[in-house]
Amino acid sequence: MDENKKGLMDKISLPVSIIIAGVLIGGGVYLNGRIAKENPTTTQKQEQASDNLADSVRPIDANDHILGSSSAKVLVIEYSDTECPFCKNFHQTMLSIMQEYGKNGDVAWIYRHYPIAGLHSKSIKEAEATECAGNLGGNSKFWEYINKVYEITPSNDGLDPKELTNIAKQVGLSSTAFDTCLNSGEFTPRVNADIQNAQEIGISGTPYSVIVDVKNNKYYPIEGAYPYANIKSAIDLILTGSE
Repeated sequence: MDENKKGLMDKISLPVSIIIAGVLIGGGVYLNGRIAKENPTTTQKQEQASDNLADSVRPIDANDHILGSSSAKVLVIEYSDTECPFCKNFHQTMLSIMQEYGKNGDVAWIYRHYPIAGLHSKSIKEAEATECAGNLGGNSKFWEYINKVYEITPSNDGLDPKELTNIAKQVGLSSTAFDTCLNSGEFTPRVNADIQNAQEIGISGTPYSVIVDVKNNKYYPIEGAYPYANIKSAIDLILTGSE
């Protein structure tokens, strides 16, 4: 094990389930030439958790909504529900993260939908609305639209559905074209694809994010709406380890 990287790992004190095992050399701990599968060490558990996420998180493609550089050192893949009050808070956290790290190309934010209809019946249509905005106005309009949704919704199904068209007009989209798109259900399959991937990962609540250390190909989960300081600390550790 690289002692410098182990030292970086030992500095972590975040009260989150994010596990920066990517600062460790892969391969596991061997006993008598065999991987110790019984009573695995913390490091082994961390490595396995990262590998499992790497296998289950859908690869980023042209359909994804990315804020920041596609060649960023750190990716934050978020699965979110527009009517979740914790997601509303975390959205502001990520906007602050991108203000600090996005301009230098260090961090990119990938937004994926996980509307939980059993809790928030309006969130599925809202997710489709953001996709219509992106389809009509490009990636920048997707982000402009979804930022506005999180800004004005009271959460917990408190957003009046009429506001979806009003937001479209506010961000400069044709209300007619927007309504046609939204009423057509064109992007239902797109939203369902995100939901399916979230379920494949085993996500039980939102927000759920995965921080990806691109250099070391390591994936770390964040379950919940942790504040800016915590997310910043995790990103700084990964960036330091990537130098």
